[in-house]
Amino acid sequence: MNSGNPIDLDAVRFQYASDGWSLELPRLRIGVERFTCIVGPNGSGKSTLLRLAAGLLKPVSGAVRLDGKSLSGFPRRALARRIGFLPQESPPLFDYAVEEVVRLGRYVHSGWFGEADADGQRAVDKALSDVGLTAQRLRPLSHLSGGERKRAMIAAVLAQESGLLLLDEPTAALDIHHAAAVMRLLARLGRRGRAVVVVTHELNLAALFAERLLLLVGGRVIADGPPSHVVRAEVLREAYGDDIMVREHPETGGPLVVARRCGAGDAGGNDAD
Repeated sequence: MNSGNPIDLDAVRFQYASDGWSLELPRLRIGVERFTCIVGPNGSGKSTLLRLAAGLLKPVSGAVRLDGKSLSGFPRRALARRIGFLPQESPPLFDYAVEEVVRLGRYVHSGWFGEADADGQRAVDKALSDVGLTAQRLRPLSHLSGGERKRAMIAAVLAQESGLLLLDEPTAALDIHHAAAVMRLLARLGRRGRAVVVVTHELNLAALFAERLLLLVGGRVIADGPPSHVVRAEVLREAYGDDIMVREHPETGGPLVVARRCGAGDAGGNDAD
């Protein structure tokens, strides 16, 4: 367990005015376990939940608290020193070099125009090494692949050195090698005392590395627990229908999700075209 920066969401309700969709969380605490993954189909509320926990959205009702204090009571930089947040889509940046992008993560300690100190430089160097971008540190963002840019943004959050990391789709646009490497890194950070909460569509990576899964459907948490409890066919069916099967991972013996070749509504076993 990690008791550094747990976030409590009590009787939280959030609603988008445009369509009436709502997220409802009677009681939820995240950031206690070392590595938590929030999973669920598109539109289930995963990113909304993460943005509420980061203080970027305000609930219609209920409270989101850190150490018993409402997130709205924290100055933004003070909150960022406690909670690091990676959005699903990063805002466009000037064509900075990779190292400059990562150093932006240090603003919470020194301000936007603060001088880089020895501790800050060590944090930047460590973050670049952790995501495998040390050799590219001087390259401009425009010279990187989409996956490399994603890793640069992850490094910026790591350099922040916050106790709790909230990451929205950190493995999107990454190949399987780098996606697994990022998940290994996040699991390792959890073991070193930083709590990590990740939104992901990668059920198998979540089941392989996380110690807790939250499964959302339609703005509600329908399952919460270790992968062996959540990644079961009878549980996933409510979220994903009958088009998936759960098997045993050949290395760990844990759950492994595979797609059916023919969907539940398909009439035949083979496509003719």
